Amino acid sequence: MRAARVLALAAAAVVAFGSAGCGSATEAAGAPQPSASGGGFSVRDPWVKAADKGMTAAFGTLVNDGPADVTVVAASSPVSAMELHEMAMQDGAMVMRPKQGGLLVKAGASHVLEPGGDHLMLMNLSRPVRAGDEVTFTLAFADGRTMDFRAVAKPFTGAGESYAPSMAPR
Repeated sequence: MRAARVLALAAAAVVAFGSAGCGSATEAAGAPQPSASGGGFSVRDPWVKAADKGMTAAFGTLVNDGPADVTVVAASSPVSAMELHEMAMQDGAMVMRPKQGGLLVKAGASHVLEPGGDHLMLMNLSRPVRAGDEVTFTLAFADGRTMDFRAVAKPFTGAGESYAPSMAPR
């Protein structure tokens, strides 16, 4: 019964979500955008950086309105293989690298995914993601649940990230 409810909530969120998306605070303008949610967990203001090839990233705010901590352990999308990433100091420079242990979102709290910080990394685009395109994502949680959401692609020049040597675009 609980699994059916979670699936129904996730499906309703995907349908209701439509073509939502919102940029960073410096890009945000206009009315607030809806969020995708399921089981007390939601993704608010999701967006993805437009890119023609190679790597790009998805951003937004992970919100846990539930009574227990939630850990996002993986993300997937039909347009690319994905990894959970963070920006961290390495050899005196900020570099992007896989986030070990996933993204923990404490009960009643949120976790921001943003350029220059934690993000969902699309590793090798199978097709261009152009501004205005809607991209579907699936988050996988440590407890085995999944949740789908959509994000609209936006142009963004970047946050001055550099790639760890093992992640250099090919």
